Amino acid sequence: MDDQPTRQTSKIFRRGRRKTQTRSEGLLWSVLRAKQLCGLKFRREHSIGPWFADFACVAKMLVVEIDGGYHDENIESDLRRQRDLEERGWKVLRFTDKDIEQDCEAVAREIAKQLDLHYVHTRRAKTGSGMKGSARPPRKSR
Repeated sequence: MDDQPTRQTSKIFRRGRRKTQTRSEGLLWSVLRAKQLCGLKFRREHSIGPWFADFACVAKMLVVEIDGGYHDENIESDLRRQRDLEERGWKVLRFTDKDIEQDCEAVAREIAKQLDLHYVHTRRAKTGSGMKGSARPPRKSR
């Protein structure tokens, strides 16, 4: 039997991970979502080959990983995973959960710096799911 996850099980896994994000993942996502950082589109739990990136900007081939305390026990597997992502052409940036919780804006600035971009953070619109004009029309009464 093939150990590779099917497309459907992969989608369910990623969806579950997004619903159970850590505090640091939530903080960083609040800065990256809806093209707020330098106009770049980021994805959460983006699959790349057999891996799931915490955050990925496909246009810039950038993966942003958050390392919590449990990563201290997984150093070898994290390095193997990072090497594989880099061999696939991705640049990998790693931050600790403490870095993000102490100064999330500094992390965002570092991401922009690593991409040779001038740091610009635009607050997202407060409509719909964070996308302008995506609010649903009101329901019709029966």
